[in-house]
Amino acid sequence: MLDQETDPYIFKENREKELETFVGIESYATSKIKGIGGVFKTQYKDFIVKEIVENRRILNINEDFTSPTFSEELNDRFTTFNLTKVNMDTFEAVNKISKALKIPKKLITYSGLKDKHSISVQKISIKGNYIKKLKALKLHDIFIRNVNPSRKPIKLGSHLGNNFTIIIRNIKTSNTLRTDSQKNINFLKNFGFPNYFGLQRFGNIRPNSHIVGYFLLNDDYENAFNEYVLRTYSTEPEESKKVRNNLKKTRDFKEALKNFPLGLNYERKMIEFLIDNPGDYRGAIYTLSADLRRLLISSFQSFIFNKMVSLRIKKGLPLFKPITGDVISILDDFNGNITSVKYVYGDKYDRYLEKAFELDRASIVIPIVGKLTNLDDFPLMNSFFTEITKEEKISDAIFQSEFVDENEFKGSIRALSVKPWDLKMIELSEDDVFKDRKKMKIEFSLQKGSYATMLIRELIK
Repeated sequence: MLDQETDPYIFKENREKELETFVGIESYATSKIKGIGGVFKTQYKDFIVKEIVENRRILNINEDFTSPTFSEELNDRFTTFNLTKVNMDTFEAVNKISKALKIPKKLITYSGLKDKHSISVQKISIKGNYIKKLKALKLHDIFIRNVNPSRKPIKLGSHLGNNFTIIIRNIKTSNTLRTDSQKNINFLKNFGFPNYFGLQRFGNIRPNSHIVGYFLLNDDYENAFNEYVLRTYSTEPEESKKVRNNLKKTRDFKEALKNFPLGLNYERKMIEFLIDNPGDYRGAIYTLSADLRRLLISSFQSFIFNKMVSLRIKKGLPLFKPITGDVISILDDFNGNITSVKYVYGDKYDRYLEKAFELDRASIVIPIVGKLTNLDDFPLMNSFFTEITKEEKISDAIFQSEFVDENEFKGSIRALSVKPWDLKMIELSEDDVFKDRKKMKIEFSLQKGSYATMLIRELIK
């Protein structure tokens, strides 16, 4: 892993490809097909995310059904609602709602995190009866609709997936643009793409959450603080670099608290703690919410996963066909999600597994390594993991930290590749933002946990 001497960390061109490589995203499924170029998320309204709930129903941004009365006699215990947010991440929206209602954040639950630079709609729940208060709530760039009583809360991972409508802009015009675009789209529809954890998992500006997570797993709180607060990256704003560098030189925490921008809220909390508790870096880290600390740990797990996917492709091994030593998961009938029913390819069940692949009922899976992962159960990936840990100088005992709760970081599996639902090009037309360029609007859906940005990168390259 990156050591503390590489400071500042400088990307040569500050391009997204460089950041992706930094977090283990190094290969393409469509490397033999020409990319269309362009950019996305030029405007937040160019990236629309709608949660997919039960029965594959896509939430509508403007839906607002009439709600019944909250009834404790009918065992209503929670209030659910549709949260539509504009250019804001889920954490920030939840914070604003909890402050406005004057309730603890732990009473508010959601199924998944949605992109910040977007317009998104998702299901949220609050423990208790908040129907009237939510209907009366007015917050900037937050819209609350479809408020209803419920017997059950919204739980993490309870949604089926997400629907995306995305505009790619600044595409250079060419005679083969439509043909090249459709060729890429057809490949992605038929085969899919590597199921990488996207940059959002690590940080789009300072892509280092996995490094902080690594230090936490090593119980190295001072270096975790240094990475989170002091190290600078060439991709971050100049003001941010300046205040971090000043604190690194002076170690004057009181002065830093005056100068750190209010937007660097987590850094300010840690600095404020160290003013009152000099040298207690562990305590400073614990000023971060439990959700954020968990996210940092899972980012490290995601980095290892990404590296294993990239290593497989670099070695020239197939992405969509199993080989000896691969672990195959049988998909569930209704949603096509991976299940706990697993087989190692290269044995007596191979012909049945191959048939399941033909029917889209099976998927190659890779471990998200955790405390209880037995890598002997993953013959091919075991050798990849060993290769990566040696290269990154990672200890085998990394998941024995106090941060690792067996119930949360015990380890799991994730599909090697993912296939979008209903991928289509809606429009290819003149760009109204970039002169003499084209824009393309596409729509598709993905299972929960997969990243739309990883599909877009296959188109853009």
